[in-house]
Amino acid sequence: MKPIFLIISYAITVVIPLILSWIFGGPPRPFHQELASGFGMLAFSIILVEFVLSGRFKIISNGLGMDVTMRAHQLLARTALAFAFIHPFLYGGTPSGGPRPWDPTRQLTITTEFAYLSTGIAAFLLLFCLVFLAIGRKKLDFKYETWRLIHGLGALMIAVLLLHHTVYAGRYGSQPELTWFWLVMTGAAVGSLLYIYLAVPLRDMGRKWRVKSVTSLTPNQWEITVAPQNHSGLEYKAGQFVWLNVGHGPFSINENPFSICSAPANGPSISFMIKELGDFSRAVGGTKLETVAYIDGPYGSLSIDDRDEPGVALIAGGVGVAPLLGILREMRASGDPRQVKMVYGNKRFDQIAWRDELDKEDITYVLSEPPEGWEGEKGLIDAEIIDRVFSLDQFRSWVFVLCGPSNMMETIEDHLIKKGTPWHRILSERFDYD
Repeated sequence: MKPIFLIISYAITVVIPLILSWIFGGPPRPFHQELASGFGMLAFSIILVEFVLSGRFKIISNGLGMDVTMRAHQLLARTALAFAFIHPFLYGGTPSGGPRPWDPTRQLTITTEFAYLSTGIAAFLLLFCLVFLAIGRKKLDFKYETWRLIHGLGALMIAVLLLHHTVYAGRYGSQPELTWFWLVMTGAAVGSLLYIYLAVPLRDMGRKWRVKSVTSLTPNQWEITVAPQNHSGLEYKAGQFVWLNVGHGPFSINENPFSICSAPANGPSISFMIKELGDFSRAVGGTKLETVAYIDGPYGSLSIDDRDEPGVALIAGGVGVAPLLGILREMRASGDPRQVKMVYGNKRFDQIAWRDELDKEDITYVLSEPPEGWEGEKGLIDAEIIDRVFSLDQFRSWVFVLCGPSNMMETIEDHLIKKGTPWHRILSERFDYD
């Protein structure tokens, strides 16, 4: 689906409650109170649409790109939090309700029933906690599965609490047209969670995979290969990723996103590069053969299919090499005649994966902690290294595919733009979001 259509659809959906309130809301109030209601309604509608910006809906993430989808999810959640914070303080004192011991200045008094206000207050506090936990997840050392469960249940509670608050405490939310709108939107948000956590596992119950090999690539990186059991496998493009669930039932939350490092042209088995970091990945090396696995995907738009640039530049940092290797393998298996150059950065020499295979390519290794006698590039992948690898003509005519740490990618993306690379020839996908 065209990105511009998705963006316009999002904008229209978010502002629909403002339009309905203008049409059906009755005579206007003082401007600051109308502004307060507007901020509140915008916060609620943004939160509800956040459910479909989770990255698990292909029509959205594959249309906009996973990077854009997830960055939008982050920024809009924080925008909703800011709107929700401003919302009550713009009302000022209102004629409804008497003095409240919890609000002696009557700055927050909107209705005579504290129960209707309390759900809004609870929703705001929960939203603050969810945003805080998302930003600080790694520093707080949360298990990914635990954080994901908290995030999903917390979002569900926020939606339900805000529905109650909006319909019973808001002037506009009590209008039948607005009430139905909020009911439908909240139902769609809840339905999206049911789809992800119920419908998708039900669909995948009959599409089991089995672990066929677990291979050590480096001291803490593994290649795990799964094969379809009694089905044709997965249709995907080189460079995409899936949610992988190994050793658990289809309804388990123990699933993680991993890029595919194999090529579609090489058969139905799918391979992944997994680094030991925590949770499932910490024990991946001990995975037994024939262990049942489930796959949800494919996702992502890091693909060079149907592109006509004369050359392909692959720039990877660490485990970001996985989807780029999938692209390289597909090009080789399909006889793609285009020229390829790869830049692959790691911390140490022993972290370079698939070295025998990659040594056959036009590749530049970059090490930030090189061994004694290392004659390759040193430090981090930066503008100077990129300038030494690619010519001015290649900057302007090739497609550049990037995957790795955010700092590296931001540096290289900015440099490519400065060198004249059109934005539509820069494909990037981060594997870490706050």
